[in-house]
Amino acid sequence: MGPLSARLLMQRGRPKSDRLGKIRSLDLSGLELLSEHLDPKLLCRLTQLQELDLSNNHLETLPDNLGLSHLRVLRCANNQLGDVTALCQFPKLEELSLEGNPFLTVNDNLKVSFLLPTLRKVNGKDASSTYSQVENLNRELTSRARLAALKRPDDVPLSLSPSKRACASPSAQVEGSPVAGSDGSQPAVKLEPLHFLQCHSKNNSPQDLETQLWACAFEPAWEEGATSQTVATCGGEAVCVIDCQTGIVLHKYKAPGEEFFSVAWTALMVVTQAGHKKRWSVLAAAGLRGLVRLLHVRAGFCCGVIRAHKKAIATLCFSPAHETHLFTASYDKRIILWDIGVPNQDYEFQASQLLTLDTTSIPLRLCPVASCPDARLLAGCEGGCCCWDVRLDQPQKRRVCEVEFVFSEGSEASGRRVDGLAFVNEDIVASKGSGLGTICLWSWRQTWGGRGSQSTVAVVVLARLQWSSTELAYFSLSACPDKGIVLCGDEEGNVWLYDVSNILKQPPLLPAALQAPTQILKWPQPWALGQVVTKTMVNTVVANASFTYLTALTDSNIVAIWGRM
Repeated sequence: MGPLSARLLMQRGRPKSDRLGKIRSLDLSGLELLSEHLDPKLLCRLTQLQELDLSNNHLETLPDNLGLSHLRVLRCANNQLGDVTALCQFPKLEELSLEGNPFLTVNDNLKVSFLLPTLRKVNGKDASSTYSQVENLNRELTSRARLAALKRPDDVPLSLSPSKRACASPSAQVEGSPVAGSDGSQPAVKLEPLHFLQCHSKNNSPQDLETQLWACAFEPAWEEGATSQTVATCGGEAVCVIDCQTGIVLHKYKAPGEEFFSVAWTALMVVTQAGHKKRWSVLAAAGLRGLVRLLHVRAGFCCGVIRAHKKAIATLCFSPAHETHLFTASYDKRIILWDIGVPNQDYEFQASQLLTLDTTSIPLRLCPVASCPDARLLAGCEGGCCCWDVRLDQPQKRRVCEVEFVFSEGSEASGRRVDGLAFVNEDIVASKGSGLGTICLWSWRQTWGGRGSQSTVAVVVLARLQWSSTELAYFSLSACPDKGIVLCGDEEGNVWLYDVSNILKQPPLLPAALQAPTQILKWPQPWALGQVVTKTMVNTVVANASFTYLTALTDSNIVAIWGRM
């Protein structure tokens, strides 16, 4: 469809007339219109138009000078609109339809309510109830909200019985594993469960033991050498920020219709209106809708939305080399590098796209290479482990995978899912998914150094760690590099803990026999809804840098926090 003509408008207008100024209703739906096809000079001749249907086109914006001052009904469903500000030119609008515009957010719904005070219906619903709902649900960060913790039976103290607690004694070891410290590693740390929180419940319902929780990350420490006890968690339509020491939910952000899959922190230095430099902790959160929300947690609001992908975002991470550089990985089989920039004096971000990395399968985990984070990016994908060149001084802005890593010499190893990925130090990588019941430790330096010009390279394996024999996938592992510890949850609610400091100090020449975990933190079986939660899946587990707190997220809407004794 090309630009609109007066003849077409008269054909599709009602009542039938040979004068545009007589038309009161106009149907322009399903014409594959682009934004540039809406000619303001032509449309402003529709001086009596009251009803306009622009549904099922390809509109990304509405021109802001259409001159339709009498418009009362506007239908824009199933387009590509990304902003609603232009709607303010229709002050008499009473009915509005915006369904099926994937880039509009709940914040845009709130804008509509303020821009159009005469609005009676939005998407077929009463606008007053919509406004009330949006206002209620957009209290984006609720300060110091203590949500309901799951109760334990009165006769069970905080330090649970040996069969149910996080035990560092031999009784908590997997069968046949050595006593911690016997192989030269540090003695096993002692951890105990501190808090069980049900803070992601749908509609704040205490009955919700079904919302799946997917990712968590500790806030960066504010001073060098310090550690953080503040963790962000995500799942369902909520992101929570929790103080691990007290178990208090400090802030909560909700986005109705979203399901959050990933969170990541960065620390920015900004200049205030008074000219002072101030450090900001910014939290990025993303998920099902393909949007990245940038949350200024301490100030209490969402200060930016990046319409990053048209499909769900599986994971995201900030570059350790550039605090404003953010990688997003999507089900559209693309990884995009963004520069979110520094917010202006109105606390607004203006993000720009730097690179697009194409994948052959869905990316699940992202990991900038520890020794050269501004040059190489690793990703665990449904089809294996891949690496990209992310140097910004190279001319190509769209790139394919540079190298695929496989975990045995045979070509049959290619194409296997890698759903866990983390650097344990600048050289050693922990990955999971390439082999059932194992976590692989391999050398980045040796693997990369021996690749030559090959596009498929077998990793140099240093050790294999025993893990659950489950065939279930998507249990994310993490590492605590300062302590030489690898962590992973399982399908029984347990946390597998490996002290690999001996391997970091003296990597073996050949991989030894399967190494048992240093300890397994058994699921403590808290009470909820009058019964014991005997079993759950731990989707992810993360510790802070000093390993004083450990947070485990489950598929039953329980955040479990452990503390070091």
